[in-house]
Amino acid sequence: MNEIHIGTSGWSYKGWKGTFYPEKLKTTDYLSFYAQHYKVTEINSSFYHLPLASTVHKWVDQVPDDFLFCPKISRYLSHMKKLHDPEEPLERFFDIFKPMKDKMGPVLIQLPASVAFDAKTDEIFYATLMNKYPEYEFAMEVRHESWYSNESLDLMKRYNIAFVIAQSEKFPYKEFITAKNIYVRFHGPKALYASSYSDQVLKEYAEKFLMWQKEGHAVWAFFNNDINGHALSNTSTLLNFIQSS
Repeated sequence: MNEIHIGTSGWSYKGWKGTFYPEKLKTTDYLSFYAQHYKVTEINSSFYHLPLASTVHKWVDQVPDDFLFCPKISRYLSHMKKLHDPEEPLERFFDIFKPMKDKMGPVLIQLPASVAFDAKTDEIFYATLMNKYPEYEFAMEVRHESWYSNESLDLMKRYNIAFVIAQSEKFPYKEFITAKNIYVRFHGPKALYASSYSDQVLKEYAEKFLMWQKEGHAVWAFFNNDINGHALSNTSTLLNFIQSS
């Protein structure tokens, strides 16, 4: 379905205790509490270290049937191997996340600014995704200007890879649509991860998301400005704008 999915980039933030999470709530119950308020989340922690398969099972069991996850690929593949020789890291990732298969939105792949577009490497990577994991969808967050070339964007379109629109002062802002999925990450308008978006900016994005939805796209948007709970308030405000339109 062409839906608009809005949530935060993860749920396990100690700074949310006492403001969003009740003081006496166990950290193991954070996800089920979060899922009472929102219907989707990114899994940022998988970028730093892959969870146990048993942990993935527990996450799935803690949320309603209509809840969705967007896990982030391990930095071992994106930052260390720089997408080279992807078979083994991808197999390890998807073996662990297999229990979440039916509750998964696009898988996020985030590259550092030091990794430039390389047509041969990247087509091999995309082809591996398509051939071995056709039942999944993917989104690429890139930060080197070479990824904005027509050759790069055409390759994403050919393999149905969503270009991640990243909103912040630090990272380049480019708005390219390369797949049915449109994936947006809000990192903070000024201080990275620690600044809030104005209602006016969020209202403009609500209008944009609704336009994209009418054009047949599914929109995935996540707030990564978790410090001081800005992600939570911005998510709720954007959802309200969407629902009231």
